[in-house]
Amino acid sequence: MISAPDPAALARWPDVPACYDWLSLDRRGCWRLQGEAVVHAGLAGFLNANYGRDAAGNWLVHNGPQRVFVALDYAPWILRLHPDGGLTTHTGADAGAIVAAHLDEEGNVLLDTPRGPGLLDDRDLAAFVAQCRRSDGGVADDEALLAVMAGGSGVVWRGLPLQAIARAAVPERFGFRRRPAP
Repeated sequence: MISAPDPAALARWPDVPACYDWLSLDRRGCWRLQGEAVVHAGLAGFLNANYGRDAAGNWLVHNGPQRVFVALDYAPWILRLHPDGGLTTHTGADAGAIVAAHLDEEGNVLLDTPRGPGLLDDRDLAAFVAQCRRSDGGVADDEALLAVMAGGSGVVWRGLPLQAIARAAVPERFGFRRRPAP
């Protein structure tokens, strides 16, 4: 998904500078303006509705003709696992069919979705782990998960092998920039 500015706004204000280091997305899907949580529902809704990416892998919000680049604490999407098994993004959109599941060296779960990579909200890790199985069908215990974190295999989530990934490799692997810069 590539977010595009309003053409009418660009015509009225062609030289609006891009904005950096003002807006960020934390690990729980909370928007932050200069470090402060966005608590106004209308503003959060606007940010959610105008969130997208550009061709260079930067995630941003279009505010009329202005591009407000987003600093990402981890990934462009934060995913929430619901009791019915559904997964939604921090914007409330359906995450779609999961393509791959990854576990980094810190125990973070990264899911590859049709929208792009999403970090599973840490509040949903217990439900995620409860759905993990060893390759032989048994419950994936701490030892099995630690083995994946160390680069091993043998754990499956919803039929997908849980793969090790280094946190530092996530942006390059998925083609995005955590800290857009001018």
